[in-house]
Amino acid sequence: MVTEPVTVQRISEQLSKQVYDPVSAGPLPVETTNIYEERVCSSMRVGMLTSGGDCQALNATMRGVAKSLYKMFEDVEIIGFEDGYKGLMYADYHLLKSSDFSGILTKGGTILGTSRQPFKTMRVPDENGLDKVEAMKHTYKKLKLECLVVLGGNGSQKTANLLREEGLNIVSLPKTIDNDLYGTDVTFGCQSAINVATDAIDCIHTTAASHGRVFIVEVMGHKVGWLTLYAGIAGGADIILLPEIPYDMNVIVNALKERNRQGKRFSILAVAEGAISKEDAALSKKELKEKKKIGIIYPSVAYEIGARITEETGQEVRVTVPGHTQRGGQPCPYDRVLSTRLGAAAAELIREKKYGYMVVVDNDEIKAAPLAEVSGKLKTVDPDSEIIRHAKLVGISFGDE
Repeated sequence: MVTEPVTVQRISEQLSKQVYDPVSAGPLPVETTNIYEERVCSSMRVGMLTSGGDCQALNATMRGVAKSLYKMFEDVEIIGFEDGYKGLMYADYHLLKSSDFSGILTKGGTILGTSRQPFKTMRVPDENGLDKVEAMKHTYKKLKLECLVVLGGNGSQKTANLLREEGLNIVSLPKTIDNDLYGTDVTFGCQSAINVATDAIDCIHTTAASHGRVFIVEVMGHKVGWLTLYAGIAGGADIILLPEIPYDMNVIVNALKERNRQGKRFSILAVAEGAISKEDAALSKKELKEKKKIGIIYPSVAYEIGARITEETGQEVRVTVPGHTQRGGQPCPYDRVLSTRLGAAAAELIREKKYGYMVVVDNDEIKAAPLAEVSGKLKTVDPDSEIIRHAKLVGISFGDE
C-alpha cells in the first residue's frame, strides 16, 4: 500500500514574503526569488499509466513528465499503475522513485506494462460484476491523486475523456505508431515505427532484385495509412496501398506489367494492414463480414493481393510481415526529443492545474487540445494531400488510377 505523502515543511507566516533556498537553507529576499520560480513549494501526488499497444517511446515520455515534475515540486509522488487501466481498476500500483526514470530514455516498451481495455466494454461489468468505471474512480480518490497522466492511443484517449467526464483530473499524451490521433500533427512512436518499416523495405530490395520477384511488405497502421505512406516513400516502394485510397486490382496488375515492359526485374508493394479494394469498400460492414465467410480465407490482405498478382501475371510473389518489430526496439532520436518535449509540457499543465487536455504537436509547437474535442476522432490520410500528389509525380502507384 502507498502511504500518505510527507508534507513539505512550510515557510512560517512571518516569512510568507520570502522563499526557502534549498542550497543555503536560508530565506532569500523576494526580489531574488525569480531564479526559483519554476520550483513550487508544495506536495503533489500524480498517477501515471500506459495503455493499449506499446511503442518505442513510452518510457522516454514518462521520463519527460517525471523529471519535469521533480524539478517543479519539492515533494512529489508518482504512482505507477500496472498494465494500463487494468491497474487503476484493480488497484495494482506502486510508488515510483526518481531512479526508476533514469536510463530509460533509450529503452523501448514500458516499465509499467500495458494492456488493451476496449473502450466499448468500459461500462460493462467484469466477470465478477465489478463496475470498471466506479472502480477506477475509487482507486483515484482513495490515493488522493492530484491528477492522472494517461499515455495512450485512440481507445485510451476515449477512456481518458470518460474519466474526465466523471470528474477526474486528466492529462493525456498522444501515443501510437499509427499517427491517427486527431488534433496532433504527430504522435510519439510513429517515427520510430516508420524507421523499422523502412528498414524492412530496404532489406527486401536486394533479395527482390536478386530473384526478380514481386515482394509485398505489409505495414501496421490499423485503419489508417500514415505509417505505410511514409515508410513506402522512404523505402522506394513502387506501389503503396492505403486504407484511405481503395485499390483496383486491375490497376495494380497493369502497373506491374508496365514495370516488366520497362525491363524492371522486381517490384515492391508497401501494403497497409487495413488496405481495402474498391469492391469491398463499397460494401456495408455486414455485407463485407458475410463475404469473408465464403471463398478462400487469407491470413491478411497482403496474402490475398499476392495470390491475385500470381494468378493474373504469373509472377513469383513473396509476402513479408514485419509485424510487431515495428513496435519494438529503441526509440529513434526524433522520438526521444519529441517525447521529452511532450512530457515536459504535460508537467506544465499539471503545475498550472490545467486538466482535461491532451498534449499535442501543432506546426512543431507543443500545445494542449481539449480531450472533449479530440477523443474518439480519427486522423486519416487525405487522398488529395500534397504528399500523395508528390508521390504520384515520382511514379508511385496507389492502385487507384
